[in-house]
Amino acid sequence: MEEVNFIIDSMKEQMDASIVHLENELTKIRAGRANTSMLEGVFVDYYGTRTPLNQVANVNTPDARTISVQPWEKSMLDPITKAIQAANLGLNPTNNGSLIIMNVPALTEERRKDLVKKTKGEGEHAKVSIRTARKEAIDEVKKLAKLPEDEKKGTEEEIQKITDSYSAKVDKHLEVKEKEIMTV
Repeated sequence: MEEVNFIIDSMKEQMDASIVHLENELTKIRAGRANTSMLEGVFVDYYGTRTPLNQVANVNTPDARTISVQPWEKSMLDPITKAIQAANLGLNPTNNGSLIIMNVPALTEERRKDLVKKTKGEGEHAKVSIRTARKEAIDEVKKLAKLPEDEKKGTEEEIQKITDSYSAKVDKHLEVKEKEIMTV
């Protein structure tokens, strides 16, 4: 029975990791509002070292449509501007001498639909990894020689129930994100 609990616990860990990954990916999909996480993948050349933007500047959202970047050193204004442009995020940084400001454009209906498709794709990736964890757990249970057949069946049913609950979590995340994207 201890082995069964270990198998289920490790499966839950994998499924939790899938949910966390999905949440991280969904925060990167912008819904028309400015968000500091939009600049998380931007790296700046800081004295010859590729450094994350948030380690060389303060990144803020003064309002729902604006992102501001205030470098800790004025000499970093141009490298940061170039890094944001090179990241190809669809943002147009303007440098006012002490601050870099970007206006986040409103989303068109077509772009919103594309983002919903992307969101559903991320959800499908999460579900695939959840199903993979389920399959691995069931295979491990089947390998247990000293476990009676009826207990194996019961354990497989329990694994399926857990899998269904994680799939429902993914659906819930997708539903919330889709609503957020489609709200004008």
